[in-house]
Amino acid sequence: MDGIIVINKPKGCTSHDIVYKVKKILKEKVGHTGTLDPNATGVLPLLIGEGTKLSKYLIEHDKIYTATIFLGKETTTLDVEGKVIKEKKVDLKKLTEENLKRVFSEFIGKQEQIPPIYSAIKVNGKKLYDYARNGQEVEIKPRAIEIYDIKLENIDGNKITYTVKCSKGTYIRTLCKDIAEKLETVGYMENLQRKEVGKFNIKDAITIDELEKNINEKDFMDKYFISIERFFKEKEKLQLNEKGLNLFLNGVRLTRNIKEELYRIYDINNNFIGIGIVENNLLKREIIV
Repeated sequence: MDGIIVINKPKGCTSHDIVYKVKKILKEKVGHTGTLDPNATGVLPLLIGEGTKLSKYLIEHDKIYTATIFLGKETTTLDVEGKVIKEKKVDLKKLTEENLKRVFSEFIGKQEQIPPIYSAIKVNGKKLYDYARNGQEVEIKPRAIEIYDIKLENIDGNKITYTVKCSKGTYIRTLCKDIAEKLETVGYMENLQRKEVGKFNIKDAITIDELEKNINEKDFMDKYFISIERFFKEKEKLQLNEKGLNLFLNGVRLTRNIKEELYRIYDINNNFIGIGIVENNLLKREIIV
């Protein structure tokens, strides 16, 4: 089994927990392309078997989240897990649809964002949250991100729910904090759901229980398992004869006067072999299933 399964991660478990459970179910090597906070839910693409080699094609994807900000309190972690360190009155008159849309518009575009101290980013080989837990100060450098759109979903007292489309590397906890500051108060992220990562949408995600229950159901797996062949379905097909295929599989680069990109490789019987890449008119193996 080589490819991708998109899991709908539940709240209260780490991405590593999900990888471990799926590994036990499938009895295959499993990896992921980016963690979700334990209290976040939603889209978590998992790479299965030789699908782990797809990671480099999945790291620059834009993402869509739906988040809820709790206004009036700020925590150490900028989410529900942390201790309250600040409290400030919330002016409910500012929480109108018109004003919130105006505030959201100020965040659209390219910008620099300072990641939260409770994050897995490494500084001098040590994760930021380790500095935080040890009470150590560390300089956190801003990172370039881009916010493409923010849409207001709901206003409920001092809680605001919104959906944001953003670039890789955006911290929604920091965005929640910054939005609260624009509203002249403080706040933290109460809930977070990742709705989309690149081409993977929440509607295509399944739960761990659904995977375990239907692992031997062909129709279910055909629908939700994304094979390497399916992942690259938009790439052109290239058939190799027996001699060419043997050379290709043994790592020999084959001369091909074709455009430089990825190709789906097939044998003369139309069996999918894997992915090849053309560079300088030479075809070389990239992923073999």
